[in-house]
Amino acid sequence: MNILLFFPFPFTTAHSWVEQLRRLDLNGTMVGDVGFIRGDISRSDPAFTDGRLQYLLPPSGRDATQGILPSDPICRDTQQTAGSFNPSLPPLQARPGEYIALQYQEDGHVSLPEATPHKANSGTVFIYGTSSPSEDDRLLSIHHVWNTDGTGGDRRGVLLASGPFDDGQCYQINGGSISKERQRTYAKTPVDPQGADLWCQNDLRLPKGIHDNYTIYWVWEWPTAPTDTLPQGRMEIYTSCMDIIILPDVEAGVVSYTKGQDLNFAGIEGQMLIG
Repeated sequence: MNILLFFPFPFTTAHSWVEQLRRLDLNGTMVGDVGFIRGDISRSDPAFTDGRLQYLLPPSGRDATQGILPSDPICRDTQQTAGSFNPSLPPLQARPGEYIALQYQEDGHVSLPEATPHKANSGTVFIYGTSSPSEDDRLLSIHHVWNTDGTGGDRRGVLLASGPFDDGQCYQINGGSISKERQRTYAKTPVDPQGADLWCQNDLRLPKGIHDNYTIYWVWEWPTAPTDTLPQGRMEIYTSCMDIIILPDVEAGVVSYTKGQDLNFAGIEGQMLIG
């Protein structure tokens, strides 16, 4: 039985999820309408709380010896059904083969590492895609199981991309040395919804053979490093689940990135070239 163990340890509450999705032109510029995750709620809504969107595994309050269980869904309860979106915050629409950006706030996990000394770094993001999502999709049946060539597990999906949570340039405005350095290096004009912060992003290319609707599972793995008191460490995972409405035609072009563009609306060249 594949079980990840969970051990009690003090930590800073994490509040990161996919805030929005954008299409990327081949020159790296974000274009078109913004898309959102399943069951999203605006931060300006009086009913908004972090708990409405954050999904932690193992969940708070679970017995420390149980860890992540095979029965744990990959999506939180409000995100388990394909097409379950807020009408005012609809899913992204994109073409097969198009580049997209998944944006999220670093919330100090990058710029204030001293706040979580028990973490080796800000963790790793894994992005999975499937044309055949199920309300019964479980984390341990997909995460580290689906692979890039689609032969892992039940073969319903693929690993689209993986990489550091820290994209190398994102920052939250604070007094930390990392934030101050990045504010100088990656200066920008404050623009909503990011404001003065520069959100992190995962840039990837959608498969060219998809159609109709495509589901993406964003999995942020943020483990606690092993220590004398925690010899096995502790796994901590957050997820966001989202759908993309697939438009006609296929984007088959090659990236020709334009340098020096407004960072509020720019993808990351290195990530796009990997795709």
